[in-house]
Amino acid sequence: MNNKRVLLLGSGELGKEVVIALQRLGQTVIAVDSYANAPAMQVADAFEVIDMLNGDQLDAVVAKHQPDLIVPEIEAIRTERFYDYEAQGIQVVPSAKAANFTMNRKLIRDLASKTLGLRTARYEYATTLEDFTKAVHEIGIPCVVKPLMSSSGKGQSVVKSADDISKAWDYACSGSRGDLMEVIVESFVPFHTEITLLTVTQKNGPTQYAPPIGHRQERGDYQESWQPCAISEKDIAEAQAMAAKVTEALSGAGIWGVEFFLTDHGVYFSELSPRPHDTGMVTLAGTQNLNEFELHTRAILGLPIPQIELWRAGVSAVILATASSSTAPSFTGVEIALQTPQSDIKLFGKPSTRPYRRMGVALTYAPVDTDMDALRKKAKSIADLVKVN
Repeated sequence: MNNKRVLLLGSGELGKEVVIALQRLGQTVIAVDSYANAPAMQVADAFEVIDMLNGDQLDAVVAKHQPDLIVPEIEAIRTERFYDYEAQGIQVVPSAKAANFTMNRKLIRDLASKTLGLRTARYEYATTLEDFTKAVHEIGIPCVVKPLMSSSGKGQSVVKSADDISKAWDYACSGSRGDLMEVIVESFVPFHTEITLLTVTQKNGPTQYAPPIGHRQERGDYQESWQPCAISEKDIAEAQAMAAKVTEALSGAGIWGVEFFLTDHGVYFSELSPRPHDTGMVTLAGTQNLNEFELHTRAILGLPIPQIELWRAGVSAVILATASSSTAPSFTGVEIALQTPQSDIKLFGKPSTRPYRRMGVALTYAPVDTDMDALRKKAKSIADLVKVN
């Protein structure tokens, strides 16, 4: 296997784990982000600080490093440039088409609902407050509002009454990433469980599915995830069939975080990320034979993945900042937290804080047949012991 140069676009905590996985297989990684000392930069072979929404800056860093692979880790990138990079012979992960479609909720939702016929929530788009108000009344209250381009739940809210309409519009616009000011209004799906189905498409092998991961969100951002998540054979078969359709349509090799709502009336497609998923950090608890970052690395390098095995049950719970600071944070309670049997703490190394910013994750694990409710409470108690200062 030859050493390849990998340009990682976005250098957060997920990218940090991707860098580690790539380096363990002998690859060279240049980490890129809009700020210095981002988590992935701390372990990469080299780094660049640029505005990834500036096409000229993006072109310049690609020309400078001449990568074999470009691996996007976030949405806010001038992804239309990816088609040119593919034409130059650079492998874009998973593909230029996938990166362009999934950075924009409009493209991926229309593909899933209108082109592929997947079951989704009803939805409308809006670019002005007037159109937004009309869309809310068309969809009905309650409804869910999201910017077309955002990450980690930024800008997402639920309209519960007419009084929330203006506030939801302003919040969605403030949370939008990039230069696209458009929102999607979705009908509220009465789900009992949200899951992430980690789906791995290979260059020279069949599509593989990890055991489903349950997750809970607040403010549109994940707070805890657990694997395995209880799901019926009928629902998992339906979710896998949907994941296969959408990943095949987008093309390319890599891991995909495909999100679904489980309801009493079947499975609803929700969203998709063409990269390791934040809820998949539970796999760092050793729940699988290969964690999601190792799976992604093998897939993009064209290495075989014979199977994904569930080894044990696990739960992740986030460690959040409560205040803003421009200086590197310190942490208290780590020693006490790690006294808990079958536990672990991962601190991401982010150089600054803001309220609700994800600064780390607590992990715990147990045999597969464990009481998952009890294990979730244990993970939350471990996370609560760690304070960000």
